[in-house]
Amino acid sequence: MAIQRDITSNIELLLETLPPPIRQAIEAGPDDQEDLLEVIMDLGRLPEARYRNHERFLSNHEVTQEDIDYVIARIGAFGEDNRAGIPRTLHRISAIRNRTGRVIGLTCRVGRAVFGTITILRDLIESGKSVLLLGRPGVGKTTMLRETARVLAEELRKRVVIVDTSNEIAGDGDIPHPGIGRARRMQVPRPSEQHAVMIEAVENHMPEVIVIDEIGTELEALAARTIAERGVQLIGTAHGQTLENLLSNPTLSDLIGGIQAVTLGDEEARRRGTQKTVLERKAPPTFDILVEIQNWDQVTVYPDVASAVDNLLRAESPRAEVRRRAADGQIEVVSVSAVEQHIQTMPGMRRGGGRERGERGARSSAMLAPTQAGMAPQRIYPFGVSRDRLERAIATLHVPATIVRDMGEATMVMTLKNYYRQGAQRVRQAEERGVPVYVLRNNTLAQMERQLADVFNISLNDNGAQRSAERDDDEAMTEALLEVETAITQVLNGERSSVELQPQSSYVRRLQHQMAERYNLQSESRGREPNRRVKIFR
Repeated sequence: MAIQRDITSNIELLLETLPPPIRQAIEAGPDDQEDLLEVIMDLGRLPEARYRNHERFLSNHEVTQEDIDYVIARIGAFGEDNRAGIPRTLHRISAIRNRTGRVIGLTCRVGRAVFGTITILRDLIESGKSVLLLGRPGVGKTTMLRETARVLAEELRKRVVIVDTSNEIAGDGDIPHPGIGRARRMQVPRPSEQHAVMIEAVENHMPEVIVIDEIGTELEALAARTIAERGVQLIGTAHGQTLENLLSNPTLSDLIGGIQAVTLGDEEARRRGTQKTVLERKAPPTFDILVEIQNWDQVTVYPDVASAVDNLLRAESPRAEVRRRAADGQIEVVSVSAVEQHIQTMPGMRRGGGRERGERGARSSAMLAPTQAGMAPQRIYPFGVSRDRLERAIATLHVPATIVRDMGEATMVMTLKNYYRQGAQRVRQAEERGVPVYVLRNNTLAQMERQLADVFNISLNDNGAQRSAERDDDEAMTEALLEVETAITQVLNGERSSVELQPQSSYVRRLQHQMAERYNLQSESRGREPNRRVKIFR
């Protein structure tokens, strides 16, 4: 059953704009023209054709300025984004200029409208909720966006307006390509005005759906939020490949609710087992659903963006599903834990990943004495103890224990020596209720493993001492990274203009520099070994 078929690629119109020797090399070549993606022409280099699975040179003669001028004379005018097109086609020609503004390179990209690309997402599109598409360049985001506009306008008979920044969705010229169906297209005079055209579309044309390609600036993100608040369905794409990428992008994170630093009280920070400054979602997300596109036949869907962001900020596993289209056209939906993907840690976030830890714990369980069978399950309330490290200890020892947030549900409490000596109220409440309180000397993974081993009456084998030493090294690394995360949060929030960190090894300092760079902060190393340390500042 054929699921995808080209409406038209009009590839002959693109070939007509190329110099005759290059065009003839493509037409006479052994490759199927339907697999052609783009033609590259750079001054002084051999012309090159790029296909879906390979590349090949088209001539033994280097590209001349006359060849480039030949193409320019046969296409539309270049806009401020250095993109041009061919009227009533989807082809895109992008220019590379020298320092004086002369075009010295061209990327001639084949544009195609394809039926069936959104079958895998059709139920999401028809739900009326706003959907954001992410994916690497060339994966087919714009093609899916174009097909979405056609389906909504023609088959569902909705009022659809496309905000077409570079005429990439509906093609060049004043008459839009038939690939968008009955949808209307608003052209953008220059990329810097896309946000204004987005608002104009809502105010002037009463759309039910607005389609936007490449949301990339803070003004465009703000305009998208304004549109969503007016009850208009948004279908858009943004720069980034994954939800985590978007979460780490300070410019576009508002699309998924934005992030703010929140300072917790001492009691709440101890109850959570976190730092006092944590990150939380700032507002409802602009887009209700987020889709990560691997290709036209496989996507990862986050059906509830708000919940997914909240879970990521708590280093928990957001609910997601992988959708795959089989050869017979059937759509297979598999619920997955997003921790199978790489979760990038941000300042204020606790590192996590239930399945990853579970698998690591299962691998490590072979190092333990086989005495776990028949152990009574325990519900542990950590007071002042790192929940993240305690979870790792539970997974490593493979014991039947869970962590609870309400002390009323706990069968045991785990706390630190200084909290116990201070007679904290929650510790006293636990003792009054007869709940056992286990006291740790310090907040390290090794201490937690030893305490759990005592509770569950299991023994570590001869590798236990070596693993504890390795864990202590991990703890030192974790503490160093937590310190730089806290410093970054303080500088970003304006709490401090600069922060000097504790002395570290060259390897750890390099990691700290990289984290500062990720958030557009300055950093420098100061002092001499062994007291050399990193300073973070704006």
